[in-house]
Amino acid sequence: MKVDFHAHTFMSDGSLAPAELVAFMQERAVEAFSISDHDTLEAYHGLALPPGMTLVTGIEINTTWRENAVHVLGYGIPLGESPLSAMIAANQAARRVRIERIVHQLQRAGYGITLEDVLREATSARALGRPHVAKALIRRGVVADVDAAFRTLLRRGRPGYVPATHVTPRAAIEAIAAAGGVAVLAHPGRLRDRAIIDELARAGLHGLEVFYPRHDADDVRAFRAKAREYGLLMTAGMDFHDIRYHTEGVGIEVDAEDIRPFLERVGAA
Repeated sequence: MKVDFHAHTFMSDGSLAPAELVAFMQERAVEAFSISDHDTLEAYHGLALPPGMTLVTGIEINTTWRENAVHVLGYGIPLGESPLSAMIAANQAARRVRIERIVHQLQRAGYGITLEDVLREATSARALGRPHVAKALIRRGVVADVDAAFRTLLRRGRPGYVPATHVTPRAAIEAIAAAGGVAVLAHPGRLRDRAIIDELARAGLHGLEVFYPRHDADDVRAFRAKAREYGLLMTAGMDFHDIRYHTEGVGIEVDAEDIRPFLERVGAA
């Protein structure tokens, strides 16, 4: 079964419009999917879905914990006001402050970039992110590509690095649950400290993104075991943002039996 419960549009830091992402999913014969933009549900408003496709509402809440960037995916989230609304607004505001600080530091380091440059790259985005800064740097001719921007300027120890100050993952899990949603830990293989998986599983986490492009066979085995140990749902996603940097596109093949419990939980089976 081909699914993809982790993909982004230009409402956060992706490159495609919501309708374009849906068309891409259809082109790749994805049967069930989510748009999981960072800290916004805006992509779902007015979105039309072709027949034969299953859409699960989703969002990716950026959180920080013990110097780890911990991303919590929320599924089955209502599109109106919910217990998540205040958290989404707070994260969006924190993102804006962080980007302003990044631009200021880059300016002090002698790089010609302005906040207006970044906002121009963000277009319709409701949640600003470092990829928007990277694209502004590319347009200014400072770096050749997004990878170079992060490697030389935007990551820890570089002139444009500013640590994120998001909510905690436990707070995100609680807010998602209070909204009637399903909280899933995104790309656990990217955690610096995998003990966080156990902590969050004991704190009410509902699922684990077991199937992910950067998870190798050993990772998948380990995360399957964690899912069994704690009774967690398993999900799958490509984390697509932009075909220039995510050339595998959208859609990941999984065993239907692995994904069925998740689909049943969100009412999409």
